Amino acid sequence: MAPLHRLTPLALRPSPSSLPCIVRLYSSAAPATYENLRLSAPKPGVGLITLHRPRALNALSSALFSELNTALKDYDSDSTIGAIVLTGSEKAFAAGADIKEMKDLSFSQAYNTDFIASWSSTIPHIRKPIIAAVNGVALGGGCELALMADIIYCSSNATFGQPEIKLGIIPGAGGSQRLTRAVGKSKAMELILTGRNFSGTEAGEWGVAARVFDSAEECVNGAVDTAGKIAGLSRVAVKAAKEVVNKSQDAPLREGLEFERKVFHGLFGSQDQKIGMSAFIDKKKPEWSHE
Repeated sequence: MAPLHRLTPLALRPSPSSLPCIVRLYSSAAPATYENLRLSAPKPGVGLITLHRPRALNALSSALFSELNTALKDYDSDSTIGAIVLTGSEKAFAAGADIKEMKDLSFSQAYNTDFIASWSSTIPHIRKPIIAAVNGVALGGGCELALMADIIYCSSNATFGQPEIKLGIIPGAGGSQRLTRAVGKSKAMELILTGRNFSGTEAGEWGVAARVFDSAEECVNGAVDTAGKIAGLSRVAVKAAKEVVNKSQDAPLREGLEFERKVFHGLFGSQDQKIGMSAFIDKKKPEWSHE
């Protein structure tokens, strides 16, 4: 939730060469205007959200999350979008929370307003897959934001961490819960109690990241390519698959197995199940109806 160091006003605009996949747009509609985000559609069916607070290393704030939640809900309801990629700049996915916003809060103010609850309340309810493409620093809230995604891709020089303990607080947007599920209790306890950072390479080795790339450009392009593949599949089946995998994180094994089987049975009522199996038998490419 908080960065390891005080934020400094560095201008870090990602150059077109560092993120070439955002140049071509595949949407006829003009994207909405946001102050802290940049939206584009780099491939058919893919919505790309880029955090854009370059002078603050993409530090997270309530204003940014308000925009992010709106953008995610819009993509989730957009029938032309099948998967979402979330990224930052080459130097910073998100350096942490904006300390200026929280420094002077009292307990009663934070508690009564349920401060930062909105930071983690929307993403778990987005039904379409979200891939986080992490480059540079992803500290505190930046690490927590990445952990909220369904898939994490990162570059080898990315830096993750939950350094809140060094500011006299603890993670508040899910870091203690999601990181523990990703790496296990002992390693999560070490990282959170010491505030030690870990590299993109370690994130891959520990299972935090699904894939690790050599450069920021390859990372973002890899995330967009995977999102494009997902977007080309049955939207009904993709949403169902995301739902059953997420269930495994919240339910005992027996309950999860029963839930999976019920969803599996339910898909036999979809048009895409008939389309997909008929196409397989006929050795044709399925033309999904997403119904």
